[in-house]
This record gives sequence, C-alpha cells and structure tokens, in this order.
Amino acid sequence: MQFQGELKQKDTIEMIFDLHLALIVKDIQSWVNLFTEDAVIEFPYASTVGTPERLEGFAAIYNYMKDVPTQMQNLIFTNVRKYPTSNPNILWAEVHGSATVVATGRHYQQDYVMQLETKDGKIVHYREYWNPIPALEAWGNTLSLRQSFNANL
Repeated sequence: MQFQGELKQKDTIEMIFDLHLALIVKDIQSWVNLFTEDAVIEFPYASTVGTPERLEGFAAIYNYMKDVPTQMQNLIFTNVRKYPTSNPNILWAEVHGSATVVATGRHYQQDYVMQLETKDGKIVHYREYWNPIPALEAWGNTLSLRQSFNANL
C-alpha cells in the first residue's frame, strides 16, 4: 500500500525527469538548475570515446553540457518509458534520442537508459548509459565529439 506522500514523491520525480528531457534540448542553464550544487552525473561508457565518465558539481555539469542545444540540432526524445522504483526518489527510464550533429551534418540516433535520483526536489545523481558507436559515427571522430562537449581531456 502506498501512502499519499510516496505518491506525491513519485509524481515529483517523474515531473523532474520530464523537465530534464524538455530543458536539455533548449535551455542548459535552466536544465542545470534542476541539479543540486554537488550533483554527480555519470556516463559509464564515455571514456571509450575520450569524454569524462563522471562530472561532479554544478560548474562541471554546466561546462560540459552548455553547447548541447547548438551542437545537436533538433534534438528530440521519443519512446520515453519510465520505470518508478520502490524508492520514490529513484527513477529508471529508457529513451530514444535523435538529432543532427552540427559539426558533421550527420544524423545521430541513440537509445539511452537513464537513472535519476532526487533529494528535496533536485537531482543529486544522474547516470546515463549510451552506446559509443552511434556517437562516433555521427561525430566522425573522438576529437569532434570531445569539442562538442567541451571535454578537452
């Protein structure tokens, strides 16, 4: 049996996730404001293409993601499937994303698995699993990919 507070928390995390998808395509400053100052983002497979696996803190997250709306033209997310957990502060989701990569003019398509964890209505931890092969095909090489995400390692 769920209590009213738990239902409200599940609604809240789903709303935060919806905002996450809506804002990342157009307003990175507002998107970053969804996170706590000490939030962590993880991309477990990112190091295979020379980009960071882990971003810690508001500034690092903003600097890495700030050019997404200009580098990934017409970024859209479809086939969104949300999987609430028994913990009302954790949500798993599967999402299909597509865009045109400005640096190459190539079409990018990716299927993501995302985990979102919140505390007090803000994202504290976000993990995104994505396949490096479609990214390399769309960006053409690791240098172009790193430049698009300000990842000069």
